[in-house]
Amino acid sequence: MADDAAIENDQFQPRELSPVETLRHSAAHLMASAIAELYPGTKFGIGPHIDNGFYYDMEMPTPISEDDLPTIEAKMRKIAKGNHKFVQTTSTREEALAWADETDQPYKRELIEGFDDATISFYTHGEFTDMCAGPHVRYSKKVKHFKLTRTAGAYWRGDEKRAMLTRVYGLAFETKDELEAHLALLEEAAKRDHRRLGKDLELFQITPEYGGGLVLWLPNGAFIRKQIEDFWRESHLDRGYDLLFTPHVAPLTLWQRSGHADHYTDSMYSPMDVDGQEYQLKPMNCPFHIGVYNNRKRSYRELPMRYAELGTVYRFERSGALHGLMRVRGFTQDDAHIFCTREQLEDELTACIDIAQLMYDTFGFPEYKVELSVRDSQDTSKYQGDDEVWELSERTLAKVLDDRGIDYKRVEGEAAFYGPKIDVKVVDAIGRTWQLTTIQLDFNQPDRFDLSYVGQDNNKHRPIMIHRALLGSIERFFGILIEHYAGDFPLWLAPVQARLLPISEKFLEYAEGVAAELRAAGIRAEVDTSDEKLGYKIRKSEMDRVPFGLVVGAREAEQGRVGVRRRKAGDLGAMTVAEFAALATVEVENKGKTEA
Repeated sequence: MADDAAIENDQFQPRELSPVETLRHSAAHLMASAIAELYPGTKFGIGPHIDNGFYYDMEMPTPISEDDLPTIEAKMRKIAKGNHKFVQTTSTREEALAWADETDQPYKRELIEGFDDATISFYTHGEFTDMCAGPHVRYSKKVKHFKLTRTAGAYWRGDEKRAMLTRVYGLAFETKDELEAHLALLEEAAKRDHRRLGKDLELFQITPEYGGGLVLWLPNGAFIRKQIEDFWRESHLDRGYDLLFTPHVAPLTLWQRSGHADHYTDSMYSPMDVDGQEYQLKPMNCPFHIGVYNNRKRSYRELPMRYAELGTVYRFERSGALHGLMRVRGFTQDDAHIFCTREQLEDELTACIDIAQLMYDTFGFPEYKVELSVRDSQDTSKYQGDDEVWELSERTLAKVLDDRGIDYKRVEGEAAFYGPKIDVKVVDAIGRTWQLTTIQLDFNQPDRFDLSYVGQDNNKHRPIMIHRALLGSIERFFGILIEHYAGDFPLWLAPVQARLLPISEKFLEYAEGVAAELRAAGIRAEVDTSDEKLGYKIRKSEMDRVPFGLVVGAREAEQGRVGVRRRKAGDLGAMTVAEFAALATVEVENKGKTEA
């Protein structure tokens, strides 16, 4: 532990935090002390460090908004400059409870009541004391580079039946340059926010009238979704997958057999009565694909069997967790399930990696990070499946990554109880990572549903089952795409690829003829029929993220040409309609790899 993170009582063992995590945790305490001074009577919940910063949940005597954050921040800076020492003390459980009562901190009391520890740790800086396991920086002046960013509501302990507290978020870094770089990133991220662009570009809408977390796809967004799905389906058919369509509901007994009713109930909606039998909206596609496999007896000659479905599922998300397309209640998973023998496992996993890389390359994500989650080697008792299959599976997952030269982080103890997995996070245009692909082995469902195939020895064998999602969900992936491209989609995805911009109304007829010719050649073209001036039409086309603006006037009409403008690149000169169509077609067919 760095010196700045030293603690005052060697007998108390703090959590292991890195120096920057310690700094951020100390910033949370600094903010709490400022709020305690500015808003006497505040009751404090928890204030942890998080990625890039910290937050604190509080019951405030008066409501605050983001307009109040500069005042709180100024008070924090004043306290920090006082160079107060963070001093740790310990109390018995009874003394800690008395402290909570004396200071009127009911949320701290509740936390203390849940502790098994006989000794409770506290930290004090200046006049402020908080219950905390630490560690903290040694002096408050070490907390220099921070910024309060926003407020939000947060249910106490995440329970919507409990009190709604005020959560204040902040950033904290070790250097000024790091803080400023992150603030610049946030500013750029705000410009790319898929919720704003989704509205501006008329891609989708989510409204209370039609239900929180339920997406209405507008024509532009629906077309892009179609392009994504068409490519996805074609790629799977080319690789030997069978496409499936499965129901949106099933009897509750199916979810009981699969284990979802027992282990996933908090994310499932309440059952509905259908002719006296309980049915439930599906949270997963897996049991249905298993049902297709179990349609009849299977032979080793049929394996591997690869099923793929763009299947819509429904999961309960609290209203506070909903976030545009990123967290919704109904979404379409790009699911696939592969049933294979042990001997086929390596080839099938390799093929999964290959098709995943195809997706990243095609949709413009050349950089990604990979994690291999394996079981805890020190305690294998909590995992289902025999040791031989686990060892084979983990070894094979590692081998396919090694053979492809893919760097990965091995994470021990993070495997699901039913099998190891590979997770892939893509890196977007501004350096953020997004979880996309999961390749998960499952030793649980084949047992629950008694899956089998007849082997060469005429005996029954259990197939290995691979769950595999490449994009995660269409909704979330579409949101990621919007932010990655800032709404400026590559030509093959753009809902409108070319907009005809007639100089005046008398060239509308020629523009309409060109648009029809382009549509016949497979180019999605439309005409700006407004009576605005050309300069406005060009700016509007740019703002609407239309890749090509085609200017037509007297000269173009006379020569059978169009003046081609590429968004951001500007004027590309005059071309015949056939020349432009050929140029655009090549780019579309190459999914943007050949730029104009």
